[in-house]
Amino acid sequence: MILLRKKIGIIASDIELKERIEELYREDVENGTIIIDILNLDLMENQGRILVEKGAQAIIGRGGGYSLVIDTVNVPVIPMNMKSTDLLRAIEIAKKYSKKVVLILGDNEVSFDYVGWRNVISTEITEEWFESKYEIRSKVVKYIDQKDEVVIVGGGLACSFARQYGIDSVFATASDESIREAVEYCKKLLDTLGEEKFNNEVLRNILDGIKDGVIAIDSNGSIILYNESAKNMLKVERKCALNKYILDVFPKMEWMLDCLHEKEDVEDRKIRNINNLIVNTRTTLIKVDNSTYGVLGIIQDITKLQNLERKIRFDLNQKGLYARYTFDDFLFKDKLTKEFIEEAKKIGKSDYTTLLYGESGSGKEIIAHSIHNISKRKDRPFVAINCATIAENLLESELFGYEEGAFTGARKGGKRGLFELAHGGTLFLDEINSLSFNIQTKLLRVIEERQIMRIGSDYIIPLDIRIIAATNESLTEKIVMGTFRADLFYRLSSLEINIPPLRDRREDIIPLFNNFVNEVLKDDGLNGINSIDENFVLTKDEMDKLYNYSWPGNVRELKTIAQKYVVTGKIKLRQDRDFKTKKVPPNSEVDKFNSETTASVEVQDESINISKINDGKISIDIKEVNKYVEEKIISMLFAQGLSKNEVAQVLGISRTSLWKKYNKNI
Repeated sequence: MILLRKKIGIIASDIELKERIEELYREDVENGTIIIDILNLDLMENQGRILVEKGAQAIIGRGGGYSLVIDTVNVPVIPMNMKSTDLLRAIEIAKKYSKKVVLILGDNEVSFDYVGWRNVISTEITEEWFESKYEIRSKVVKYIDQKDEVVIVGGGLACSFARQYGIDSVFATASDESIREAVEYCKKLLDTLGEEKFNNEVLRNILDGIKDGVIAIDSNGSIILYNESAKNMLKVERKCALNKYILDVFPKMEWMLDCLHEKEDVEDRKIRNINNLIVNTRTTLIKVDNSTYGVLGIIQDITKLQNLERKIRFDLNQKGLYARYTFDDFLFKDKLTKEFIEEAKKIGKSDYTTLLYGESGSGKEIIAHSIHNISKRKDRPFVAINCATIAENLLESELFGYEEGAFTGARKGGKRGLFELAHGGTLFLDEINSLSFNIQTKLLRVIEERQIMRIGSDYIIPLDIRIIAATNESLTEKIVMGTFRADLFYRLSSLEINIPPLRDRREDIIPLFNNFVNEVLKDDGLNGINSIDENFVLTKDEMDKLYNYSWPGNVRELKTIAQKYVVTGKIKLRQDRDFKTKKVPPNSEVDKFNSETTASVEVQDESINISKINDGKISIDIKEVNKYVEEKIISMLFAQGLSKNEVAQVLGISRTSLWKKYNKNI
């Protein structure tokens, strides 16, 4: 522990005492740790302040010198007590001048049994005791008329006044023993105070380094601790708060007294208004040896908490680990949307794997974000990936991570995969229908075992994650075609959410469109190039066009139309014949899959030779139909990116048979 150098100030009654102290503590005097001033009546109360200005951390005084400074400085003042031998020596000297000795002493000036001592000496002594330095002069003045008959014995101040009025006096000087006792006691006191000051400074620096306000009260309700943050928050200086009754300073802090009286910690973290500042508060009892000593209150500025939360969320967002949307972001009017969101909220509060169905642009990712933000994992990472945008050979390393040297070009030190990044939170796998068989198998293992192994690693990493998957295609059809694992499908669909397309919730179209237009108008990227202003009103024809359109691109397309409307002032919609969208069945895929044993394949009349005979019956060439269906299936498999081996495996034939039968398709 590092302590500051101790400095002791001493007020010597005369030059003789000063010289003796210098002789006894020569080294301390030379290095400045003992500072000695001679008692000076002209300085009076200022003498102690002068020593403090010179660096004295404690002051030693004798008799009147002690009384002179005790109330004028804020450092310890130590009396140099008079011993019986010191007093007896002074009295013997005084008797040489006069038979009448007047003893002027302070109440705290002797360190022995004066009464007992007085009874054993034969000298006639008149005693004058004082409690304060202001009484010394009056005690001396009483004997001006007897100045030729008396001699005064006392400390430096009494003797100085006696000389001033022409009265003989004898200074009861301190013995070497008295000097040593006073100085050594003072050194020990400064050691203790220095250590205490050091500890207090450390504690104060720690408390002042805390951004939260910290206030403590004792068992009487007086403020005993008040840190810098509390001062800055509550706009009350330390000197105006410390040692004051808490309700006199902060009338609305009765909750701290409630904790004190109830003898229980209050962990409710209530939001309160203190001095027009909205804060979050918490209290904790201060206990010593199982007895309640006081209460510690923690005050958090709500604005700073909100700013901190925003910073944390921004940092997470920069890393892509932050869910940006909540269910409150949904603008809707349609009854179907309300029912769907209520169901999604219930599912969101669970922790089960969830499968989202929805057409492209219907808001699957927003739902995934919202589910995360309503779940118990909302304060943990949210990691999203679109499985269709990354090649298979890269997707595996992105999901599972890899060790250093696992493959050519692997990052030094390896890399954590998305599963690891999502630990404790949620992993959102969009367009899961695009996963290859290989990745599907590995994903199934992760869902079942909740653990992964990095590429090139030989150790297992346990996981605590929730998986949300989304698809814009019918997974049951893909299962029938052999491009999606049925066991993975059942694992993913513990809970299902079917997101209705925009055409099925038409009451939402106009409110959403208006909202998107207002967002575009506020966009800095518009650069003033707009054909409408914020006071725009859609005409009936415009609303009818929006309402009756089929919206194959769903909400995403609606937003695009709104952007075009702001710039051009016109609503231009695509023709339904421009393209057809894949429609995800509205009913549960699990129910659909369980109720079907075969897949229905769309067959167009012009592709198959169908003939009618005279009696009206239809004649169909079964071989031709089978061939047509087989060709359609194989075409679908190749369109999904399956290799020749995978197609042959799905069909249950060899590559040679595949080559012979479907050479034209390979």
